[in-house]
Amino acid sequence: MNRELQAAKQALEHLLVDGVHDASVSASTSRKSEFTVDSGKFNLLRTTLDHSLGLMAIKGHCRGTVSGNSFEEEAIKAAARDCIASAEAGQPDEAWEIAKVGEGSFVSGAPEPDMDKLFTRTKELLDSVKAEYPKVMLEQVVTAHTTHKSVYLNNHGVQYESTSGSYSVSLMFSGHEGEQASSFNYCGLVTDKLDTPFIELSSFRQNLKDAERQIHTRPVSGKFEGTVIFTPDCLGGMIGELLGNFVSDGVLLDGTSLWKDALNTQVADPKITISMNPSDPRIVNGQRYTGEGFLAEDYDIIKNGVLKQFMLSAYGANKVGGKRAPNSSYAMIIKPGTQSIDEIIKNTKRGLLVSRYSGGAAGNSGEFSGVAKNSFLIEDGQIKDAVSETMIAGNLAGMLNKLVGISRETVEDGGSSLPFLAVDGITISGQ
Repeated sequence: MNRELQAAKQALEHLLVDGVHDASVSASTSRKSEFTVDSGKFNLLRTTLDHSLGLMAIKGHCRGTVSGNSFEEEAIKAAARDCIASAEAGQPDEAWEIAKVGEGSFVSGAPEPDMDKLFTRTKELLDSVKAEYPKVMLEQVVTAHTTHKSVYLNNHGVQYESTSGSYSVSLMFSGHEGEQASSFNYCGLVTDKLDTPFIELSSFRQNLKDAERQIHTRPVSGKFEGTVIFTPDCLGGMIGELLGNFVSDGVLLDGTSLWKDALNTQVADPKITISMNPSDPRIVNGQRYTGEGFLAEDYDIIKNGVLKQFMLSAYGANKVGGKRAPNSSYAMIIKPGTQSIDEIIKNTKRGLLVSRYSGGAAGNSGEFSGVAKNSFLIEDGQIKDAVSETMIAGNLAGMLNKLVGISRETVEDGGSSLPFLAVDGITISGQ
């Protein structure tokens, strides 16, 4: 019996005292080996081992949770006592639910590391950036391999075991020329293979090229309403903010979602399809089961512009009388379009190509306002100068109905597959 399964069984046994009618335990171990490069020089190779234990108990319809980081028997007993005490101190709520059936054993990705090849790929990346993008300074590069072993058990006999492994690459960088410098940018990816140079993956090349072009910037003149083209790197965050505002547990439970009564109605342009697909081959080590013990399945949130599913947990679904989402991941897939990004830019009269957005949380109505960073002005179908001190403002829900184009090109970073998306009606403000 592996250590994770043994710890989970011990914890579950200690949770099943009188009055506890639902209990679950997740136990996992992560082993991470990483290289760190600061200012172009290798300065760290380390391996870390982390244990994680999550306990949940429902007693008298009151739910308690506790997390810990030890598999020692005394620590497990203490965690179980604390979990039960947390449930006894809670407020009763009959909406709590865990899975009653489910089992599976999963192996995915690259569970065993090849650190020699990871070092070679890392050095190759450093050399390529130095040779091909001489104005780019790599402030920090972190490459790593992580093996993750996990077990989920509950008192209804549901049991899952999972072993997965992946490589990750993270870059923080800026462009420099004399006294001038671009703003910082960063990008990353997760992969289960080392057969392709890192610089050829995700959007690394485009971001490094853009950093050199963003050394010298100019402010946008005046204020106007125009087109914004969100790069795949920026789009994931914008759509994530939208989903959090309109289809997540919190906003549906408190009734603030503008889409709370919009299921099976048109909420976006018919060309837009947004899915959460952890089993898609472009997703590395996608979710296999949820924290509530349900097998994970792919699903569409918006299909051809129609809202098909809320991102509800079992608890949220029970509270609002809705349907539980088939998974709880953010394995986001946005269906690509038929236009090339060059065609979309060529058809843009005036607007911005936005690679990074910095702003506060959007309001309940979806209104957002923030700074467009690492971005370029577009005029008469051509990319012009990089811009500075430029604000963009709009409405997250509204912009999906003002679609200008979706690119056929997509960027895959191991956690998502996203195109460029262009929308109209965004207020752009400079000096």
